[in-house]
This record gives sequence, C-alpha cells and structure tokens, in this order.
Amino acid sequence: MVKREGGVLRLKSLTPIECSSFPVVHLPILRRSRLNILQVNLGYRCNQQCIHCHVEAGPHRTEMMGKPVIAEVVDFLATSNLKTMDLTGGAPELNPHFRDLVHIAWKMGIHVIDRCNLTILEEPGQKDLMEFLSDHQVEIIASLPCYLKENVDRQRGERAFDKSIEVLKKLNRLGYGKEDSTLLLNLIYNPDGPFLSPPQASLEEEYRRQLGERYGIVFNRLYTLNNMPVGRFGKRLMADGQFQNYMNLLQHGYQEIHLDSVMCRFMMSVDWQGYVYDCDFNQALGMPFHFEGKHRVKLSELKGVDLEGSPIMVSDHCFGCTAGQGSSCQGALNSPIV
Repeated sequence: MVKREGGVLRLKSLTPIECSSFPVVHLPILRRSRLNILQVNLGYRCNQQCIHCHVEAGPHRTEMMGKPVIAEVVDFLATSNLKTMDLTGGAPELNPHFRDLVHIAWKMGIHVIDRCNLTILEEPGQKDLMEFLSDHQVEIIASLPCYLKENVDRQRGERAFDKSIEVLKKLNRLGYGKEDSTLLLNLIYNPDGPFLSPPQASLEEEYRRQLGERYGIVFNRLYTLNNMPVGRFGKRLMADGQFQNYMNLLQHGYQEIHLDSVMCRFMMSVDWQGYVYDCDFNQALGMPFHFEGKHRVKLSELKGVDLEGSPIMVSDHCFGCTAGQGSSCQGALNSPIV
C-alpha cells in the first residue's frame, strides 16, 4: 500500500474498480468521553487559500470571532477544568483579539495551541508575533504539507515553501523545537491528493532528515492528518470525478480500533459566532452539536454542563478519521495496520 512518488512517501490510491467490491460500512453511535480540549475557530480569514482547506478560508472571508464571543470563550474556560485551548481558523492570528485571548488563557494556566500556517508570521503587523508566542509558551502546530518546495507551493501558493522555511529557522532561533526547550514546535502533514497519509513514524523520520540536512531545521513531532472530503478538497474531488473513489478508499481503510481515540470524543469545536460542534469538520459542514433536543447550541449554554456520554454527530466524512492509522488534529491515532 505504501509507495514513493516525487521523493515523498504516500499510501497509494485505489481505482474505482478496486473499491467497487468493498462492503458498505456504517459507523456506530459515538458518545463523548471527558472533555479535555476546547478548539476555538477564530474565523475563516486567512492570508493563504489552500486547495485542501476544509473551511475554504482565504483573504476574502469576513467571518471573524468578535469580542462578545471571545468573552464567552474566556468565561467557559474559567468555569471548566479544561487545560488546553486549541486555536484554529483560517489563520487565527488575523483575529484582532487573538493576542488578548492568548494572554488571558496563559494567565489562567491554560496551555494554548496555535495552529499556524507559518507564512502568517511574516505578514505586515505580525513580525513580533513569534516573540509573543514564545513569551506565552504557546505550542505551535505548523502546517507544512511536504518537505519539497514544489509540493508545498502547489498546495499553498507561490513562495509559500520559502517563507515557511525562513519562519521555521526563526522559530528555532527562539528555542522552538529544540530538545532542551519547553517551546513546542510540531509540524502537520496532509496528502496532496486522494490518498491516505503514510505511516506517521516513518514520515516523521524523513521530515527530520530532509529539513535537518537541507535547512538545519529541528522540530518536536510530525502529525499526519488525512484530508476530509469537504470544503475545497471535496470540491476538487468532485471536479476530478474522484469523490466516490475517495469515499470508498476511506471506508475500505476503516479501523474500528480508532473509535476509542477519535478527537471528537475528547474535544469540542466552537465557531466564530459561538456555536458548538463536535469537531471543526462538522463545523465546516454546518452539522452543529445537538444537546437536550436543541438543534443548535451556543458555548455559553454549556457552561458547567457535564457532556460526558452525550451523542456525537457523525456522517460519511468521519471515515477520514478512522481510516488507516487514524487521523486527528494530534496526528495518527494508532500504529498503522497493514
């Protein structure tokens, strides 16, 4: 199942004929475990317009979390036992309240994750952001879909790779990614086509070798993330006539063992308006979290509520998290099953 193309390890895609004989798989009812992470989508504005983006972020998007909803997030954190806040977007750093939210959470003793596209740290008005992040011990999970320039630029736009490499070097100089540092720098990989992520451990080793030998860059971990058949990637699959083939690939790769550790069981997503979802992918699809008969729930309504055991909204795209070695915002769920 694993092959090498253009110097990159990947799992091969299956043809429609290969997929057509697979039995239909149905996901069982999933229920929440204890909530550990609040993922906050600060808005869909971004300085990039990546071809795989599930929320279809870009410079033209205007949806941004305002101060009242930021206050609801802070209030929820203050009245919960959560220890981690995961900031995403778009480019979350473009939200005008980003730094205030990070600073408040840091003072509360909450670990903050910034899901960063790297190039945003070189944008006008953001040049001091790296120092701000390091001062607040913010973990950076940086998207770098390949260690080869042509592959990154094809996904993320011209010169995205060169800018990303320069930012990674600067982060290393601040102490990010170093063995003797508490500043965490994790990279995230996603495929550039309709196939599953390769084994995380072997790809991490390859990233270390390539980035280290070519650019002297170090990092803590590499996370692999399967592309979800939604947003721009879903539209691309439809345009190429590959949507059903990809869905069959995900179903064929289904591993029941991953159901215990899928991120929706431990994480909750809140959008720019304050509405709650089981994950950011459900948010992109407009599938809100259901609670006590309510079709749509705001974060402020869940303050002090024990969500353990509540049902999770699932659909066919969820096979993206259960296929192969599994997939989550923290990378592979288990060792790959061959």
